[in-house]
Amino acid sequence: MRTVVTTAAPQVEIVVPVFNEQAALETCVRRLHRFLTSEFPFSWRIVVADNASTDTTPAIATALAAELPGVRVLRLERKGRGRALRAAWSASDARVVAYMDADLSTDLRALLPLVAPLLSGHSDVAIGTRLAHGARVVRGPKRELISRAYNVLLHTVLRARFSDAQCGFKAVRAQALPSLLAGVSDDGWFFDTELLVLAQRRGLRIHEVPVDWVDDPDSRVDVVATALADLGGVARLLVASPLVRFAGVGVASTLAYALLFLLLSGALATGAGAANAVALALTAVANTAANRRWTFGVRGRRERVRHYLLGGVVYVLTLALTTGALASLHAIDASPARGVQVAVLVLAGLAATATRYVALKSWVFARMVRERRAAGVS
Repeated sequence: MRTVVTTAAPQVEIVVPVFNEQAALETCVRRLHRFLTSEFPFSWRIVVADNASTDTTPAIATALAAELPGVRVLRLERKGRGRALRAAWSASDARVVAYMDADLSTDLRALLPLVAPLLSGHSDVAIGTRLAHGARVVRGPKRELISRAYNVLLHTVLRARFSDAQCGFKAVRAQALPSLLAGVSDDGWFFDTELLVLAQRRGLRIHEVPVDWVDDPDSRVDVVATALADLGGVARLLVASPLVRFAGVGVASTLAYALLFLLLSGALATGAGAANAVALALTAVANTAANRRWTFGVRGRRERVRHYLLGGVVYVLTLALTTGALASLHAIDASPARGVQVAVLVLAGLAATATRYVALKSWVFARMVRERRAAGVS
């Protein structure tokens, strides 16, 4: 059975990014071509994305494209696996785009279960995983340790729910691709991780396929340099996460609240209860505005009045908590020092922070967050 389509848009396009792969490229492409021709039920295309190779890789790729139906070559003059995938995927007219490494470490029989949920519309992104139950992996202890440690880091720091970020075997549904690529800034090895984290944050469905995988002993990846770049990428995504942005706004609001309380209760001789209410009201307005723009990415006038009204309800709840904390303090000490009052109020405010985040995310800004996710905007 032959399913090669060269003139019409294929259902699946498989990109093979390469850099100086003259030793392995021909074997890889011919093996992949034979598999797709004889065993793959969907129309397909192979694109060799030559990533600024300096050996005979470009000539080999060109010769293969001239000989084998359904094979094309894309030449880039700058290095970076993410850059190669971005260029190839952006130019694709296929319903599903995928990629695999030139060493073909992953068993090709996993390709069909990888792309089928995307073609059916069941999922938006699909990844091969070497770390899920059912995967069979052959590799050295050093790479195994690094891979598992990296994914533990992603789960801990970025709250990733996917099991394997860097397996070179992934696919994306074309409809989800443009907004994802627009949101990914890395053009190197961290491209995969950033793409998956962004997809998760936008609520896209990520399908995982346990794979049979054999390590390539001839891999020329600089493990130390790649690890350092990945750590920098993790830090960047952490700072960009809604929770961290919310925490930053919360810290600034708390400092402003404490200063206003000291000013109102000290220099202006306002009572502790009134000072708390006024300071909290002023910072609550600023807090809602900052979270509206920076944490949840809501801009413009749409639903602004509604957001501030609902933010006012959250303010009332926080006011009740801090007022209760003040009353408890005064029951213990009728004339507490202002520093003690500030400390108690700050602690009460911190206790309300988690509730405030949940309320803002699931209630105040919930509708617009859902709309942004549906539109593919983080």
